[in-house]
Amino acid sequence: MLEVAEAGMEDVEAIVNLLNITYRSEESFKGWTSEAHLIQGPIRTDSAVITELIEQANSVFLKCDDENNQTIGCMHLRKDDHRLYLGMLSVLPRLQGIGIGKKFLQAAEYYARKLGCRTIYMQVVSGRKELTDWYVRHGYGFTGERKDFDVEAKYGVPVKKLEFNYLEKRIV
Repeated sequence: MLEVAEAGMEDVEAIVNLLNITYRSEESFKGWTSEAHLIQGPIRTDSAVITELIEQANSVFLKCDDENNQTIGCMHLRKDDHRLYLGMLSVLPRLQGIGIGKKFLQAAEYYARKLGCRTIYMQVVSGRKELTDWYVRHGYGFTGERKDFDVEAKYGVPVKKLEFNYLEKRIV
């Protein structure tokens, strides 16, 4: 039985590796969450970013390990007043489609309720229709809010103009 648990500093490298594989590697094309066709560069994130998020107040990374203690899924959650931000939801490409992502969404809802949050929101890079469709099927809707895709070049260079689209789900 796969369990979702809180990640610690000892999990930073495993989380970084998972995120870079899932979003930007050649292996990412085996799943449906790759953004490598939209953003050039193998690095989605690095240890400094993940360490900062784990150490940040009101912030947590959740992870799922397999029977060999390999991290196969993760997500970042951050409490913002009465809302919970969900980011970096990631499952190894070869394991996508078997319910691990749904388990993370359930964990996010549990965590949000526990913290007294009324909604969960996220930002998704434009051009990732399969991913936004998946979130919509799980009750998330577009807020209409958009933001320019503006990240440091070391984390990738867009192949075309991209934006972040905001999605939100009311949970109370």
